[in-house]
Amino acid sequence: MQSSLRSVSSVRNVRPWGGDVSDLRIAADGTWGAVEPASAAAIAQGEIDGRGRLALPGLLNVHAHVDKSWWGHPWQSYGGAGGTEGRIRHERARRDELGIPGLDVTRNVLEQSVRTGTTALRTHVDVDPGIGLRGIEVVREAVAEYDGALHAEIVAFPQDGVLRRDGVVELLRAAAEAGVEHIGGLDPASIDRDPVGQLDALFTIAADTGVGVDIHLHDSADLGAFQIELIIERTQRHGLEGRVNVAHGFAIAEVSPARRQDLLQAMGGLDISMTTVAPLRLPQLPLKEMDAAAVRFGFGTDGIRDLWSPYGTGDLLGIAWQYARSSGIVRDEDLFRVAELASSAAASFVGRQAHDLVAGAPADLVLLDAENPMDAIVRTPPRELVLGRGRVLWES
Repeated sequence: MQSSLRSVSSVRNVRPWGGDVSDLRIAADGTWGAVEPASAAAIAQGEIDGRGRLALPGLLNVHAHVDKSWWGHPWQSYGGAGGTEGRIRHERARRDELGIPGLDVTRNVLEQSVRTGTTALRTHVDVDPGIGLRGIEVVREAVAEYDGALHAEIVAFPQDGVLRRDGVVELLRAAAEAGVEHIGGLDPASIDRDPVGQLDALFTIAADTGVGVDIHLHDSADLGAFQIELIIERTQRHGLEGRVNVAHGFAIAEVSPARRQDLLQAMGGLDISMTTVAPLRLPQLPLKEMDAAAVRFGFGTDGIRDLWSPYGTGDLLGIAWQYARSSGIVRDEDLFRVAELASSAAASFVGRQAHDLVAGAPADLVLLDAENPMDAIVRTPPRELVLGRGRVLWES
């Protein structure tokens, strides 16, 4: 992989965010240098001619599962029971035969992600007594093959629950002490049936080790809202402001407007963020209300062609389209905001202070044949060029 990633000195004749045609210079450390008006000079060796295309920052997939997929395998028919519990059982029964976790599986998912524009991601990686921390090692190895051009943060994820399986709490602590950026949780009420116990275990580890907490919360309406209240209480108690994320969090869109406002205001005050995979069958998280409450918000692909669902292409821009369309978003300013959420506005989810087409930010870019960011969201055109840290991850 390293030998195939050629370095670029400049991307010329592009329109950052649909603005004026510009030249983007790349510094030796893989960050953006000067952003200049387009020059009439000939394209030199090491430069790329963007031919007036739309340039956006690299896409940020902030809720992925790159350790488990059947991408690259023959078609796998959907089997087993539905629901979270049913999918967990089905995955456990079949993951060994599909080599999950495995280096080839993760390589396939990462390759598909970068060719559609993702340059950094936050990925959940299963840990349980059956596989220990092996999945984390696999994901780290696959990401390392990009030699820094692709960035990933890891969430040690207890897919089968935290308390109901002996040894999982200890594995999460071991993962935190071994350097993962976050530890995860899963439906404290409906999976472990002990929301206080699960959350206290997770927040204690986070407070002790300095990692973040990223909790899958599928439970709906009042049950889900109750658990968000518990998360809010523990974030404040342990001083974990800015280090806690609620993934999915469908309950936010299902409770009364008054209760939703109270929850969002409390989350914004403690910098508790949210991520969504924009599921079509459920109400979407409310963009304007979340922005008004200063709740950081990002998009993720979830699983990609895995034993939970045959759907998924790894295209984060497709998730942004899905969110916008199912939310009824049509105005330019709102479509533009969705494009930001898919890229620059999600910087903190992958540990970056800045992720944009500005001097000093990582030189990550996706080039598209589109008129502006709004056109890119509604049309999801093919990606023509993807750069990570000033190196070519994908070129059509």
